[in-house]
Amino acid sequence: MKRLFNLMLIGLLMVTIAACEKQAKTESSADKAAEQERQTEDVEAAEQTENNLPDWEEQQSQIQEDDNTVTGNIFFNFGTKTVLLNSGYEMPIYGIGTYSLTGDTCVESVTTALNKGVRLIDTAYMYHNEESVGEAVRNSDIPREEIFVITKLYPNQFSDPEAAIEESLAKLDIDYIDMMLLHHPGTGDVEAYHAMEKAVADGKIRSLGLSNWYVKELEEFLPQINIMPALVQNEIHPYYQENDVIPYIHSLGIVVQGWYPLGGRGYTAELLGDEVISEIAAAHGKSSAQVILRWNLQKGVVVIPGSSNPDHIQENTELFDFELTEEEMARINDLDRGEKHDWY
Repeated sequence: MKRLFNLMLIGLLMVTIAACEKQAKTESSADKAAEQERQTEDVEAAEQTENNLPDWEEQQSQIQEDDNTVTGNIFFNFGTKTVLLNSGYEMPIYGIGTYSLTGDTCVESVTTALNKGVRLIDTAYMYHNEESVGEAVRNSDIPREEIFVITKLYPNQFSDPEAAIEESLAKLDIDYIDMMLLHHPGTGDVEAYHAMEKAVADGKIRSLGLSNWYVKELEEFLPQINIMPALVQNEIHPYYQENDVIPYIHSLGIVVQGWYPLGGRGYTAELLGDEVISEIAAAHGKSSAQVILRWNLQKGVVVIPGSSNPDHIQENTELFDFELTEEEMARINDLDRGEKHDWY
């Protein structure tokens, strides 16, 4: 009897051990399956992260060349008349420059431009008209977020950039600055840019840029800063085209904007009267100014012609109902003289 009891006890023990081993194998298989599932999910997540480009890159990749100007890494959307900056903000590709516009003349000119659909305004500390630009923006019925205002710090402000930024904010009095540029290279420019970077972090400025920076200056400057400029603004017109500089800037994902697009004071008449430009203008039923501005746009250059004449301001907005042919673009390209009209 005792032997039978022992045999039953051994049998029960063997059954228990077998059951435990089966459960262990089942749990092990489940763990392996779970681990494999987690690994699969991790791989898929990694692939998804890799495929999800930043907003700027993703939007750029989705733009079709047929409806836009595509130059390097920069895409102009002629439907919305904007370009997506590497800062994530959209900026109009045409606007008004306010150099030499002051006081009531500046207020009236910017107001006229806004009423005619212009949404990009370029000013600067050295133009002495930030207050007038701000007044026109505040007095308009246009929502603030639809207007893009650019201003600049001059080298004589680089020694105390924090105070300079606050001064611009106070003079403009439009809640925030859409873009601030360093007006041109100077002592303390890197430190001034770092101060602007801090202002971006504080929500005072949305995008940053540079004015009158060329290839050599950019190569020296860019490694020393943290936020890539969204824009470089240089002198560009048919007699000074910067055909070596523009592609370099575009390759960095930086937008190019041209000042003096019509040649600048003292040179405008000669440029508008150029035989090649006049012939192309006549072929399209457009003015020479409109042809030059359209040439810029098709090269991927944002234009900010300045004017206090309401008719000219209107004329400078009518750039999207015609297109220059490749031959016409080439003819204007051949006009390049490397002739700079200002010292910057």
